[in-house]
Amino acid sequence: MALLEELTIQNGAPVQSNFNDYPVLRMSDMPEIHTKLVKSDAAPTGMGKIGVLPVAPAIANAVFQITGKRLRALPMSPQRVKTALT
Repeated sequence: MALLEELTIQNGAPVQSNFNDYPVLRMSDMPEIHTKLVKSDAAPTGMGKIGVLPVAPAIANAVFQITGKRLRALPMSPQRVKTALT
């Protein structure tokens, strides 16, 4: 989501109409994920998308640590990163 999802609006309407022209992360693009289950006596609850929230700030902070430049717009597309680095 942080790297490529972007909805473009033109003349007040979305340019993308479906998944064929709206980029989303595909399974083949995913890194390997390691999951660890923690035994607990607490009542079961859902996991949801809580792991998604810190991804964009983590990437932006990593880029800042390496380059000293801030990424302040999503998605962090190659073009936006190049612009921020200049």
